[in-house]
Amino acid sequence: MAITFKQKSILPGFGLSLGFTVVYLSLIVLIPLAAVFLKTSTLSWPQFWHVISGPRAVASYELSFGASAIAATINLIFGLIVAWVLVRYTFPGKGIFDSLVDLPFALPTAVAGIALTSIYASNGWIGQYLQPLGIKAAYSRLGVVIALTFTGLPFVVRTVQPVLEDLDKEMEEAAASLGADRLQTVTRVLLPAILPAALTGFAMAFARAVGEYGSVVFISGNMPMRTEITPLLIITKLEQYDYAGATAIAVVMLVASFALLLAINLLQAWSGGRLRSKSGAAIMGLVPSKA
Repeated sequence: MAITFKQKSILPGFGLSLGFTVVYLSLIVLIPLAAVFLKTSTLSWPQFWHVISGPRAVASYELSFGASAIAATINLIFGLIVAWVLVRYTFPGKGIFDSLVDLPFALPTAVAGIALTSIYASNGWIGQYLQPLGIKAAYSRLGVVIALTFTGLPFVVRTVQPVLEDLDKEMEEAAASLGADRLQTVTRVLLPAILPAALTGFAMAFARAVGEYGSVVFISGNMPMRTEITPLLIITKLEQYDYAGATAIAVVMLVASFALLLAINLLQAWSGGRLRSKSGAAIMGLVPSKA
């Protein structure tokens, strides 16, 4: 029995478009990633383990992934609030606030890092008020979280916002007519509808934060074992012409990022199918049936 990979379509050009797609992805994604693994393969297993398990490398992993998770969680919470306000309320200057959400996309990361450092330094606009409280924002781990939160905010807002705009308000009205309060409506009607998009935004914000460099390198202080992120450690090894060591640490970041994104995407698919199937039943279940 013959096996065919071509799907019938009224539009011609499947072979050409597929070939272009494969070549483009190979040049941009597959070949560079393969080169990283090939360069790392020049190390023996003991050498590889020595590089990736060194105290300095482990400290950078903890900071990079830990700060990224904290920043993505903050963006998940406040991104939902920002998206809700922009969709459900009308107020003066709404268009300006909506445009400011995309500022981290357009602003060069180095400019963002310099601006955040100036603001949160001990003599900055905000840092001068934090200093008497014993809070050191710039040149600390807190500064890393601030920078990663700044760069990741648009991902949550822009993934949740279209879902909220397309959400049928009749579902909320039906829940209210059945006696549900606002908390029940949010947890049993709205949350199941926006949770898959929220998880997608969280995953994108986390992935962006893990690989962020420009906005962090200025505000972190780059102190080894304390405020040094993994991308900076990779750059440091490249400057020392330790290409194999740099690619070894890069492989760890790649594998960990792929594993985390896969787990989040599987969770998103599971929760999306499960919760969407129950969204209609949840409305009818808000009020217990009378015997």
